[in-house]
Amino acid sequence: MQVVQVVPRLSNTALWRQCAVLQRGFSGQHKNLVTDCKMESNVQKVLLAFDFDHTLIDNNSDTYIYKLAPGHKIPTDLKNLYRKDGWTHYMGEVFKYLHNNGMRKEEIFNCLKEIKLTDGMRELLMGVPKERTEFIVISDSNVVFIDHILQNLGIRDLFREIFTNPAEFDDNECLHLHMYHHQDWCSLSTKNLCKGSILANYIKSREEDANVLFSTIAYVGDGVNDFCPSLRLKNCDIVFPRCGYDLLNVIPKMEAEKGLKLEADVCPWDTGKDILERLLIIYNGVNQQEVPRPRVRDQLLKAEN
Repeated sequence: MQVVQVVPRLSNTALWRQCAVLQRGFSGQHKNLVTDCKMESNVQKVLLAFDFDHTLIDNNSDTYIYKLAPGHKIPTDLKNLYRKDGWTHYMGEVFKYLHNNGMRKEEIFNCLKEIKLTDGMRELLMGVPKERTEFIVISDSNVVFIDHILQNLGIRDLFREIFTNPAEFDDNECLHLHMYHHQDWCSLSTKNLCKGSILANYIKSREEDANVLFSTIAYVGDGVNDFCPSLRLKNCDIVFPRCGYDLLNVIPKMEAEKGLKLEADVCPWDTGKDILERLLIIYNGVNQQEVPRPRVRDQLLKAEN
């Protein structure tokens, strides 16, 4: 009778320990074999992180639905809620106002179908090597809008994660909006969404869960709330601020007034093709460069700074 020996599959932790033991016991060419073992346990990719409104799409998805309101306008007393309680609470009240005036899921979705990608974005998404790239969205919009728009544009499956405010329709088809989190650690971000911490946590989780390391992180945005994640990046990374929008002006202002200087390369863009042209240069170096440790800069954004 033949005896078949079953060899248990080693976990990533066990594999690393085994490599470490081997490395202590060997030198020379044997040590090179151990180094190769360590390198093969990691996968290097490029992370392409996008804002959504006025970045991936050429509109603000929240304000775009104002056209559904009576007279295509939101009442002044409702707008005052934004100044008092912030954008998330304000938009939640806007959705209630639209519902009270007869707007239901179908009307909202039909309106959102009119929204198009920013010029050159499809070429960017289709032009980078998919097997060496991860796409994520970090946005202060909401999951219902982003999912629907990306599905309608035929590109939802490209994005590994979407980080945004939760939302859902109730049984009466009124859309309810919730805060992504309630943060008090970042003075550069709104209380419901610190994009910098979301980006840092994603990078950490990908390494811990799947041994994915990002040799380059590219952040594409347009607004003031895109400065925090931009500040987290290092000199092997790239920040893409959109020309004619606030982020491009905030970057030098924050350095001059608060000493908050970006380490990443700053490359302004008009179309997605500008971003693609710059990114294609870096792919030759993927899997060949050393990934910095720690991968992103620490949280430096205290109010007193």
